[in-house]
Amino acid sequence: MQDSGNTRRDYPPKPRDVYLFATCLVDQFAPEAGLATVKLLEREAIAVHFPARQTCCGQPAYTSGYPDEARRVAREQLALFVQPWPVVVPSGSCASMIRHHYPRLFADDARLHAQAQDLAQRTFELSEFLVHVAGFDRPDRGESCAVALHTSCHARRGMGVHETSAALLRRLAQVRLVEPARAEECCGFGGTFALAHPAISEAIVSDKVDSLLASGAQVVVSGDCGCLFNILGHAQQRAQGDGTAATVRLAGEHLASFLWRRTRGASA
Repeated sequence: MQDSGNTRRDYPPKPRDVYLFATCLVDQFAPEAGLATVKLLEREAIAVHFPARQTCCGQPAYTSGYPDEARRVAREQLALFVQPWPVVVPSGSCASMIRHHYPRLFADDARLHAQAQDLAQRTFELSEFLVHVAGFDRPDRGESCAVALHTSCHARRGMGVHETSAALLRRLAQVRLVEPARAEECCGFGGTFALAHPAISEAIVSDKVDSLLASGAQVVVSGDCGCLFNILGHAQQRAQGDGTAATVRLAGEHLASFLWRRTRGASA
């Protein structure tokens, strides 16, 4: 039994089949991360099933105070993952929504609540699944580099997967994992928070970029696209506005893409 976030859970043996819940950000803005997730899992002899009708997990509506709208979105997802297979999510934020909040959304409907609880128990964030279920351990084919890990607030506090993400990076022989100052702090994205409070969000992400640059990392890796886009976007905007040769551009990659790129070509 392993400790993950606020709950303790049993991890199943490696399955033959899994579902992929890709998330709307991966689907619309980072499809390469979704494809890398599929490749990582298939290389472990796991068949990946992608229900084409999946959309959003409903978190934007839920955290904005619209539970009825979130419930409508979530109800559509409940109907898609009917086989008793694990559901792998390349996002701690979306995985946390499904695991912790879906049962609450349907607390007043016995049938849907049972479905939500079942789905919640079968939902795994990608790094959690690779470490505790798939037993990921592949040779590092990349060059030596320094990497900083940013873990989203939901992934860290809701899912406890900062440890599994770090464990995967430490298994890469040519990767030196560096820890920026205040690594546990938010990047300032927070979904709709960045829209509702742009000045506060910008101040937070500015501090985050400062700490990442000061760490000496060549690449920042995150398991959540929202955080990654926010961090890299601010760093790019700052570099363009500065216009000096001394400004260092911050490179970044989703954890799935980074793992696949570093271990690509390793024998199955």
